[in-house]
Amino acid sequence: MTNDLFLIIFLVFMIAMTIAPLLLRRLKIPGVIALLLVGMLIGPSGIDLVGKLSEGLSFLSVASPAVIADHTNNLITSLGALGLVFLMSLAGMEADFKSLGSVKLPTAMLSVMTFIIPAMTGYFVYYYFRPDDLPGKLLYASLFASHSVGIVFPVIRELKLGKTKFGAAVLISTVITDIASIILLAVAVQMHRQNLGDGVELSQRTLSVFDSYPGVFGNNFMLGFLIVVILYLIGAWLLVPRLARFFTRLVGDSEDGLVTTLLMIIAGTVLAGEVLGINLVVGAFVAGLSLAPFIQRRERIMLFHKFEGIGYGFLIPFLFVSIGMETDFSILFAADNFAGNMTIIVLTVLGLIGSKIISGYSALRICKYPGSQAFCAGLMTVPQLSATLAAASIGKELGMLDANFFNAVIILSIVTTLPIPTLVRLIIERIKTPFEPLDDRNFTLPPPENDEYL
Repeated sequence: MTNDLFLIIFLVFMIAMTIAPLLLRRLKIPGVIALLLVGMLIGPSGIDLVGKLSEGLSFLSVASPAVIADHTNNLITSLGALGLVFLMSLAGMEADFKSLGSVKLPTAMLSVMTFIIPAMTGYFVYYYFRPDDLPGKLLYASLFASHSVGIVFPVIRELKLGKTKFGAAVLISTVITDIASIILLAVAVQMHRQNLGDGVELSQRTLSVFDSYPGVFGNNFMLGFLIVVILYLIGAWLLVPRLARFFTRLVGDSEDGLVTTLLMIIAGTVLAGEVLGINLVVGAFVAGLSLAPFIQRRERIMLFHKFEGIGYGFLIPFLFVSIGMETDFSILFAADNFAGNMTIIVLTVLGLIGSKIISGYSALRICKYPGSQAFCAGLMTVPQLSATLAAASIGKELGMLDANFFNAVIILSIVTTLPIPTLVRLIIERIKTPFEPLDDRNFTLPPPENDEYL
C-alpha cells in the first residue's frame, strides 16, 4: 500500500468517525453507539466502503483491489486492538476506592448480587441454546455480569451524587464487578482454547504457554488457571507501581517521556498476561488499575488526560468502528432461522435487563435504602457498552460467539444504552427521599471520560 493510498483511506475513515458522532449527538446518541452505526454502514454488510475504495484507488498501487482491501481491514483491526488496550487501561485508571470504608455493606451487596444474579442469568440463557458449550456459557455470563463504567460515572457526576453514600456504593461496586467479570472472561477464553487443543488454527495461536502445553492442569484446569489469574493480579498490583516509580526517577519531569514509559509498562503487563493465557482485555484493565494510584496523584493528572487524548481521540474510535463492521444483521432476517434469532435477542435483552434491575434493587433494599433509590441502582447497572462490546468482539474473533449471539449483544448495547441513562436522570430528579451524604470528605470522582463517547 503506497503512502498516498494509505493517507486517502485513513482520511476517509477519520472523516466518518468525526462527523457521525457530531451529527448523532444532537439526537442524544452516545458516541460509542454512533461509531457502531458508522461501522455497520460502511462495513461489508452496508455499503462496503473498504471494497469500493480499494477498487477506485487501485491505480495508486500495483496490488490488486482484493489485496488492498485485505491490508486495509488488517490495519483497521490492528488499530482497533490498540484501541481496546487503551479503553481497558483507561477504565482501570479511573478506579477510586478512597470511600470504601464509608459504604462497605452496600458496596459488598451490590458487588456480589449484581455479579452473581446476572452471571447466572447469562449462563442459562446461553445454556438454553448451547447446553454443551461450557466456555460459551461462561463468556455469556461474563457479558451479563459486566457493568458500564463509562455510563455510571458521568450519570453520578452530572446528578451531583458523587459525595453521597448511594453514589459511592454504585461507583465502587461497578469497578469491582467489572474486575470479577473480566476474570471470568479470562477463564472462559482459556477454557475455549484448551477445548480446541491441537485444533487451534495457526492464525489463532498466541503466546500462551497453554497453547504449547494444553494438558498442564489435567482435569483441574479451571481451578489451576484461576490460581494463575489471581497470582497474575497480585503480581501486577505489586510490580507495576514500583516499575512506574522507578522509571519516573530515570525519566525525570518529562511528561512525554513518562507517557512513553507508562505505555511500555502497560504493553509489558498485557504481554505477560498473554504468556499466561490471560486475554489482553484483562491485562490492559489490570495494568490501568495498578497504575491508578500513581497516575491519579494531583501532580500527574495531566498524564491521564494525555492518555485520554491518545485513546479517545484516535485509537478507541477504530475499535468501535471495527466492531460495527463485523456486524451482519442480514443473518437476523434469514428465513430459515428467523424465529431462532429473534428468540436469542429477546431472551438476551429481557434476561439482562430483568436480572440487573432485580439484583441492584434487592441489594440496596437489604441495606435499608428507599425503594426508589434501590430501583435506580438496579437501572444504573443495565447499560452494556464498552467492556461488553469489547468482550463480545473477543468472543467472535475466537469463534466462541457465532454471528447470531454477537448480533444479539450489539442490539443489547444499543437498546440498553440509549434510553436507560435518561430514565435514571428523570427518576432521580423526582425522588423526594434525600441521599445520605458521604462521611469521607476526601472522596473525589475520577477524572471525567471524554463525554463524546458516553
